[in-house]
Amino acid sequence: MKRTLYIPDELWTQLDQYLKDHPEQNPSSVVQAALAEKLRPKNGSRLLSLAGIVENAPTDASVNEDYLIQG
Repeated sequence: MKRTLYIPDELWTQLDQYLKDHPEQNPSSVVQAALAEKLRPKNGSRLLSLAGIVENAPTDASVNEDYLIQG
């Protein structure tokens, strides 16, 4: 399925430079990868646990303050 996107000139210039450094990719592959990363569900449990903010953090801990360590 084809779609039309507006990409500001300054972003297109950055994309053009990126593609010069990565000739195996094309504009479509870069946009698809960026969207996949942006839309990927986030799992903040490991980061919060590493930071010592929570113990045994569930996957939704980054958006659920019930798991904060009190003290």
